[in-house]
Amino acid sequence: MIRENKKVIYWLLTGCVLIFTMVIIGGITRLTHSGLSISNYKLISGTIPPLNDMEWNAAFDLYKQYPEYQKLNTHFSLQEFKDIYFWEWLHRFLGRMIGLVFFLPFLYFLLKKQLSNATVKKSVVLMILGAFQGFLGWYMVKSGLVDNPDVSHYRLAAHLTTAFITFAYTFWVALDLIFPNKKNINKHFRTLIRVGLTVLLIQIIYGAFVAGLDAGFIHNHWPMMSENKWIHETVFIEQNPLYKNFIEGKSGIQFVHRMLAYVVVILIMMIWYKAKQMDLSKYQLIGINLMFAMVCLQFLLGVLTLLLAVPVWLGVAHQIGAFFLLTTMTFTLHRFSK
Repeated sequence: MIRENKKVIYWLLTGCVLIFTMVIIGGITRLTHSGLSISNYKLISGTIPPLNDMEWNAAFDLYKQYPEYQKLNTHFSLQEFKDIYFWEWLHRFLGRMIGLVFFLPFLYFLLKKQLSNATVKKSVVLMILGAFQGFLGWYMVKSGLVDNPDVSHYRLAAHLTTAFITFAYTFWVALDLIFPNKKNINKHFRTLIRVGLTVLLIQIIYGAFVAGLDAGFIHNHWPMMSENKWIHETVFIEQNPLYKNFIEGKSGIQFVHRMLAYVVVILIMMIWYKAKQMDLSKYQLIGINLMFAMVCLQFLLGVLTLLLAVPVWLGVAHQIGAFFLLTTMTFTLHRFSK
């Protein structure tokens, strides 16, 4: 491992931890239906939450002007509003902090000439991804402020997936500095891991679809979709034309999410099995074993989340599992690349 870039590595890994925390808070925000509690966006003044009764009442009055209150939460008291406001405020506050944590140290390292040209270019990509992620967050919220008191599941998926990709790329840049030496690679095996990672990202997108449409609250049986059916008839008839069932229908989306889970498990088992027949380095072996263990745990969490009809704590645990699975796959791919 390289030691000359320790400060830069710590900076990037700190960013990874903050993005991870951001995803957890985002999951809680979604599962507690808190995401539409703040219906405006103020970059600077929005950093400070309401501090007195007058400010809280003003924020509550603003919330009352939008569909979520008018169609779903007319019974809300001020205290109930404060509860959901907290999670959305914390989510946005952490997003601002991540922006500062990425941008200010980047300027410092740039001025101190502690970044190579390659790392500067990669860091600029990180800044762009971070800014785009912030834009997607507000773009997502706007979709729930018009007529339907819920955000677009497409925009939710874009927001969540960009967060995962930003994390994976940040982690990759840190790994480039931790492991700078090039090595001979098995390109066919690397391609297999890339396929596995691609399918995992598609699965993450479908996980966001499930969350966005509350599709986890139906068909709460496993391995069958209902007590006596492997494929529920609503998978094919909720939407018209047929293909829309698999991108907009609750049953169809849950069905795809179930099937992709099996595909992810099979691919990672194939990777693990093939790797065991190879001469592995220490970190390659660590990556392979962690990836295998994580996909087993994540599959179990997914089944339990479904059977128990998505309690908040288990829904968050399932999202954290997806995050750690992506982390182990990114690490493994890096160790079999370069």
